[in-house]
Amino acid sequence: MSKESNISNGVMLNAYPDSIGVNLKDMITMLQMPEFKDVFSLFYILPTFFNSDLDRGFSVIDYNLNKDLVSQEDLKALDGLNIELKFDIVLNHLSVESPQFKDLLKNGVESKYKDFFINWNSFWGGNGTMGDDGFIIPKKEFLDKLFMRKSGLPILKVPFPDGSMQPYWNTFYQKINDDKSFLGQMDVNAKSELVWGFYEETLKKLSGYGCKILRLDAFAYLHKDIGQSNFFNKPGTWDYLERIKQIAKKNNLTLLPEIHAEYGLHLHDEVADKGYQIYDFFLPGLMIHTLENANCEALMKWAKEIVGKGYKTVNMLGCHDGIPVLDLKGKEVAGTYYKGLLSDDEIEVIMNKIMEHGGRVKNLYDPSGKKISYYQVNATFFSAIGEDEQKLLLARAIQIFMPGIPQVWYLDIFAGKNDYEAADKAGNGGHKEINRTTLSVTDVKEGLKKPIVRNQLKLLKLRNTSKAFSGSIKINQTSSDTIDIEWVNGNDAVQLKANLKTYEFTINRTESGRNIVMLLN
Repeated sequence: MSKESNISNGVMLNAYPDSIGVNLKDMITMLQMPEFKDVFSLFYILPTFFNSDLDRGFSVIDYNLNKDLVSQEDLKALDGLNIELKFDIVLNHLSVESPQFKDLLKNGVESKYKDFFINWNSFWGGNGTMGDDGFIIPKKEFLDKLFMRKSGLPILKVPFPDGSMQPYWNTFYQKINDDKSFLGQMDVNAKSELVWGFYEETLKKLSGYGCKILRLDAFAYLHKDIGQSNFFNKPGTWDYLERIKQIAKKNNLTLLPEIHAEYGLHLHDEVADKGYQIYDFFLPGLMIHTLENANCEALMKWAKEIVGKGYKTVNMLGCHDGIPVLDLKGKEVAGTYYKGLLSDDEIEVIMNKIMEHGGRVKNLYDPSGKKISYYQVNATFFSAIGEDEQKLLLARAIQIFMPGIPQVWYLDIFAGKNDYEAADKAGNGGHKEINRTTLSVTDVKEGLKKPIVRNQLKLLKLRNTSKAFSGSIKINQTSSDTIDIEWVNGNDAVQLKANLKTYEFTINRTESGRNIVMLLN
């Protein structure tokens, strides 16, 4: 039985300011080429758009324009192309090079910003034991609950003016050099009103740049409390999210909270129920499962859930991060196991397949450094599916017919392959560079001669311009090895029929009563 729902239209490009050429101007040169006309209506520009120093932009120094990569003229040019912008605000942390943290390092306990960040020992005082290294080890019952993104305690020790080394909360990346200089993404203290004043100032600034959608990076780590996991604490996370929402409303911003969690935990349900857009982090793994097994049952079940529950999603195949696998899992909650979108065995098959094709795994750890779960696999989407152009084209066709806004990683358009040299050169923690190869304008021009590039652009332009995709979606009943999805809006309709065994597909369109078969070359 078909399900129907109204879903928004539009295609979103995803890239760094310097993913093409050397700066955003070169990216705009690409977007001004005739082949890219009307292909995108949104652009998610990653945060090297701002001043940053670590984790390829996600360690923000300040939210001023990075003048080495971006100019006001670039923003005017994007507006002239009718492309709206999506940016990140990294809610959980700022760089040690931020004005706020530098003031703390300079003035210590006399700093205006002494409570802007989280002193680990102050936070855990009375709830643990001081260790030989000068930081408190939380009591076991608290430590066991902590959700960790890296091995060891989330601490970076920094020098204070009195000569002491103070431990500060550092959930994500840090880099300590041989000369004792250091970088780090330092968690902010959302109990401080100065932090909320900073958010007010930042959202106003981003709106001024032309931001329409604001991605809340790492928001689930923001609320911290003794005795909680400190990942999506409840109700504290909801309270903070509502407060951010009120600031966003004043600045005409749509929020997109970013969260990676097991499907079985159903946090995506809770976020969607609050009226927020959600990321469809499930699609990449489901797509690979579908293509590798010639079986669309899990994918179509998820598509019907999106439609049936009215989720507002942004989906993707590849992105600046890895291919999510943790998200597909089931989860035991309070003694009850909630199934995932795929079984653990099916997820293991996906991971092994991507690894066979050169992917690299990112894991999660407990406080002792023991691996507790896989998290994501880093690879280009093209390499993940065995560098098969017909598979890539079919995956793109299915993506544009899925409910939600299709977000497209720039490198996928050009069938980018795993960049092992870049990943190796980046050293420990450099696994993500495998999918971030910078393309020159010449590379773009050469790429446009290839059918896999031109055909993807045709598909994306169809999704971006056809009125049918602003109407209702019908997911038609088929066998497990075929897909039949149709969008209808008045006299406009568009239908995808795909054979998962051969990877062949057809797209038929009806515009104002006229039937058109979409031809790819």
